[in-house]
Amino acid sequence: MTDNEMISRVKALPQYRLTDERLVEEMDCAGIVLEHKKSGARIFLMSCEDDNKVFSIGFRTPPADSTGLPHILEHSVLEGSDKFPVKDPFVELVKGSLNTFLNAMTYPDKTVYPVASCNDRDFQNLMDVYLDGVLHPSIYREPKIFLQEGWHYEMASLQDPLTINGVVYNEMKGAFSSPESVLDRYTRAVLFPDTPYRNESGGDPARIPELTYEQFIEFHKNYYHPANSYIYLYGNMDMAEKLAWLDEAYLSKYDRADFTLDSRIPMQEAFKEPIEREITYSVTAEEGVNGRTYLSLNTVVGTDLDPELYVAFQILEYTLIDAPGAPLKQALIDAHIGQDILGGYDNGILQPCFSVIAKNAERDQKGEFLSVIKGTLRRLADQGIDKKSLLAGLNYYEFRYREADYGSAPKGLMYGLWSMDSWLYDGDPMLHLQYQKTFDFLKKAAGEGYFEDLIRRYLLDNPHEACIIVSPSVDQTAREDQALAEKLEILRASLTEEERERIVRSTKELKAYQEEPSSQEDLEKIPMLQREDIERKAEPFSYEIKEESGVNVVHSPLFTSGIGYLKVLFDISVLPVEDIPYAGLLKSVLGYVDTKKYSYSDLTSEIYLNSGGLDFSVGASQKAGEPGNFKGTFNASVKVLYEKLDFAFEILEEILLRSKLEDEKRLGEILDETLSRARMRLENGSHSSAAMRAASYYSPLSSFYDRTSGIGFYQFLEDVVKRCSQEEGYRKELIRKLRAVASRLFTAENMIVSYTADEQGYKRLPGALAAFKASLPTGDGVRYPYEFQPQLMNEGFKTASQVNYMARCGTFAGLPYTGAFKVLKVILNYEYLWLNLRVKGGAYGCMSSFGRNGDATLVSYRDPNLGATNAIYEGIPEYLKTFSIDDRDMTKYVIGAFSELDAPLNPSAKGARNLGAWLSGITDEMVQKERDQILDVTQEDIRALAEQLEAALQTGALCAIGNEQQIMNEKELFGEVKNLYH
Repeated sequence: MTDNEMISRVKALPQYRLTDERLVEEMDCAGIVLEHKKSGARIFLMSCEDDNKVFSIGFRTPPADSTGLPHILEHSVLEGSDKFPVKDPFVELVKGSLNTFLNAMTYPDKTVYPVASCNDRDFQNLMDVYLDGVLHPSIYREPKIFLQEGWHYEMASLQDPLTINGVVYNEMKGAFSSPESVLDRYTRAVLFPDTPYRNESGGDPARIPELTYEQFIEFHKNYYHPANSYIYLYGNMDMAEKLAWLDEAYLSKYDRADFTLDSRIPMQEAFKEPIEREITYSVTAEEGVNGRTYLSLNTVVGTDLDPELYVAFQILEYTLIDAPGAPLKQALIDAHIGQDILGGYDNGILQPCFSVIAKNAERDQKGEFLSVIKGTLRRLADQGIDKKSLLAGLNYYEFRYREADYGSAPKGLMYGLWSMDSWLYDGDPMLHLQYQKTFDFLKKAAGEGYFEDLIRRYLLDNPHEACIIVSPSVDQTAREDQALAEKLEILRASLTEEERERIVRSTKELKAYQEEPSSQEDLEKIPMLQREDIERKAEPFSYEIKEESGVNVVHSPLFTSGIGYLKVLFDISVLPVEDIPYAGLLKSVLGYVDTKKYSYSDLTSEIYLNSGGLDFSVGASQKAGEPGNFKGTFNASVKVLYEKLDFAFEILEEILLRSKLEDEKRLGEILDETLSRARMRLENGSHSSAAMRAASYYSPLSSFYDRTSGIGFYQFLEDVVKRCSQEEGYRKELIRKLRAVASRLFTAENMIVSYTADEQGYKRLPGALAAFKASLPTGDGVRYPYEFQPQLMNEGFKTASQVNYMARCGTFAGLPYTGAFKVLKVILNYEYLWLNLRVKGGAYGCMSSFGRNGDATLVSYRDPNLGATNAIYEGIPEYLKTFSIDDRDMTKYVIGAFSELDAPLNPSAKGARNLGAWLSGITDEMVQKERDQILDVTQEDIRALAEQLEAALQTGALCAIGNEQQIMNEKELFGEVKNLYH
């Protein structure tokens, strides 16, 4: 069907009013904006050839307070509905859907419910379950959903202390444990004191227990009406058919006249003069308060409805803060204000803001902090911004917009969220999607003083500004926990016997409700695919191994829209084990120091003027069937247009061979930033870090990763930074070490190459690679085995966090791996662990994974428990031995396994999959065998995995990161208890 035919069919639907139609050339989509006449629902269609179809329904949900009502409702509406009255249709869908995306998100002013799938029937099922959930949820007849997902008082017996539990309650305790998160949330409250943005839509844990069930229900009645909705459809589908179904099944049941609420987001009146505010966050006693303050300057910048500002301030973020040597960032570093400079442009709300943040500064540096920012901005406004840096930023963002690589997220989903940045505020949903005109304007305006004028208007002469200080407070979390415990004890003491009995009874009733399965009749109402809907033949790997100038090249001949994805890998086995962490540090240094030809700021500009970016990383691949046999690699990745491939190799040669590592001042700046960013990664991914650390006790591969990117690497960085500040001459020693590591790594015979490009794009590779290899020195050929001694340290890492991350890892090497493990992962993640850790335990997340080489990982996320969680892990073998399931449920789990297995990949990801297969020795035959095992899995196959899980658990490796007091309370779990940060 052509676009014109599709538009004609849509126009012919009498239930809808067409308000706009045009071609969005940037995405090659026909864009159509409609209104459902009866209900008032807003509709935006993007019709294109993409089979990864996306549906989303969103609502404007401005919060009236900080009880987290929009967030708790987002969780709760997917806990059953009129048409699908099971207790957790969201999880039922995850178990038995081929979805490529399935989630829901709460923002400061909206809540969205997106789904995606490449399978037509599956996509229709997802739409139906989500729409019934948001419009007809079970919350009206079952208050326990609110108690489970929001908050409830808990007492298992009359003798027990009174506590608070709930999924969102624990999730937000985790979110409020990060100082960056505290600052982000507080900034909106300060800048927009007269609008809903002053409130925390996710919920402040201190305020969540104020929310009543009655308020919760009233909010749904008021805001979850189609007249307040934004419905989005993207991809290759019969749009007219979908619209007719939407009307008949849902929208026609509503009348716009019944929606009388004004949900529009009001504008915050600009401040008459800048203001200053301060808040605190928790640190442990060992961390201390010196050099732990966050200083920030935050300015409101227009509205999200200005397409030029929307892109221009992303460019200014890059130019002023993000790029190495960016003038605002460098000025603060040179003034020794803060360990790391963060911030930038925060859009996605009606009135975006631009922030500059000095992390780990001193509180008394506030005056100098403000002076340096204003002075630097005034100089840039008067003398001009470096044009090369501006153009590099423009090219960088234009490349990103065009490439539309959002990792595992479907690009249609991101376009839909992008459209909400204007649509939610009664603007054109295509405003930011049609970006080419904006980039053309900005390229011309860059030479005409436009960006300098933006600095004057919004960052210098704008009174709508707030200086916000986030200061450290020793043991604040412990004091807050103690205050809450005392408050709850006072409340408990004030309760009558009858009231305490009521809480005990309510606790037991909630547990019983959580444990009681939905009826088979209700479960069968959730639509699902069948095994026959799954393609039995596995997608083969699509690469060729070629040899160019004696170098192995993994070529993935794929259509890439003219972009070549180049990766050069250097074998780390040329380094002794004790030097491997320095390779982890080297990846953060290269590209951020001067080279013979470029200053480090000019180097970055040169990269982004000629490519889509360059990245260094450390990775590893394990040989299939050979536990302990892995290859660690130092990787250089560049993405370029085909005609720029020569530049990719030339810039790599310049960086790898001619970087000036001897600049001690610059090295110190990089070390500070690297340590800061490593800590942020630990805080944001504590579950992954704990799992990596636990596995490092027995796994050489995990030990390697821990040394180069995990807790071990963070500890290495802490030690290096400390020695640099305390030991005279150590920086020179460090420079010598980095130089030695680089000289051993970057040699002609020590590399392999991966290149993803079509045959035309490949033609440039042989000559460019030959020249690159000729530039590299010859190594001595010496290799070092990865020396590893297993040691079950079983660490409990104390932090100022309010919640925990509990990992249990082990190996079943020597016992068979089968495709049944892919199905077991779905069963554990969305049945056993979900029920016990999330639904009953209140943890926000729970995960498991199982590798071909016998690796088993169990981990919880934002978890109020430690010992109880470990006991749940210990119970898995017994659960498997008695595992009983009917054919329908087993089919559901099989389908769920293929959701991850068959996720569509972009060309870059396909190239990475091919490279990983070659390095690991995974063949098409192995993948096909696993696929057959998944499709043919039986109950007995799952039961048989109890032996492997028993073996893995007997390994006995566990690690937890979390609340200081809770770690200490359960210290018998651990071999060592220590502080994570020093």
